[in-house]
Amino acid sequence: MKAIQCQKYGPPSDLVYTDVVLKEPTEKEVLISVKATSLNFPDTLIIQGKYQFKPDLPFTPGSDIAGIVKELGAKVKHLKAGDEVFGFTMTGGFAEEVIVPAKTVFPKPPNMDFPTAASFLLAYGTSYHALKDRAQLLEGETLVVLGASGGVGIAAIEIGKILGARVIAAASSSDKLEVCKAHGADEIINYNSEDLKSRIKELTDGKGANVIYDPVGGNYAEPALRAIAWKGRYLVVGFAAGEIPKIPLNLALLKGCQIVGVFWGAFAAKDPMANMTNSMELMQYFEEGKLKPRIHATYSLQDTPVALQEMMDRKVKGKSVIVM
Repeated sequence: MKAIQCQKYGPPSDLVYTDVVLKEPTEKEVLISVKATSLNFPDTLIIQGKYQFKPDLPFTPGSDIAGIVKELGAKVKHLKAGDEVFGFTMTGGFAEEVIVPAKTVFPKPPNMDFPTAASFLLAYGTSYHALKDRAQLLEGETLVVLGASGGVGIAAIEIGKILGARVIAAASSSDKLEVCKAHGADEIINYNSEDLKSRIKELTDGKGANVIYDPVGGNYAEPALRAIAWKGRYLVVGFAAGEIPKIPLNLALLKGCQIVGVFWGAFAAKDPMANMTNSMELMQYFEEGKLKPRIHATYSLQDTPVALQEMMDRKVKGKSVIVM
């Protein structure tokens, strides 16, 4: 089968389109014929050796997949060959076939196409876990979403509205902020032309934000934290800006706030039943039309390096998807 392989750590241009042979699935695994795989920012870090874990070389990147069950292990009972599914794996998704742990694979709703399904689990799973479980966002609270035009950002906007929050979206350009408004943001901040801390304070009548959702890090983290409300929750989701910020911890003391880590992949592995519950609730919201993943563009498997480079260049609004 064809796959995108990382044979040495480096930029997307170093990736190789080549033939790869898969092993047989174990008794608790599923072999999926991939129809679509979405890109996530961690994919750009993993291929450079900059992520929390480094897979042994060579490896196939890609994690958010949708396709058709081809084979399954003897102990897999909730699926059968021929089922249309979507799921999550740490690596292996940028390929024509992938082996995935059965506990991270779910039946695809009939009205969800493959590109949408591939764009759903990580972005919406991360944002739902962050806002529901980690922040315990309450109706009437104010949520600020940084990097709001990306895949997880759009998901956070939509989920924040479902949970009854007032949502302020922050992004780096007017066209990105228009996307945020289209997905339900009540207010917007252009942090390339406006002072982030001052605007959050202004939009909250000086009270600050109850919850800040931060998948960006870098220079935006500290100004956002300085604009958090008393007993606020600052969600550390990722570092798309490329720099892990160093936060003065006296701010947590002065604000009486929490700095809360969000690692959806570890949550899904350590508490699969809770993740299953969250996933079922998210699919219900999708069925009700409350969640609308935005597909930025689709690419062939061979053009995966191009798609990854566009993500690194901050050109993506929503999700980019590889379609087989």
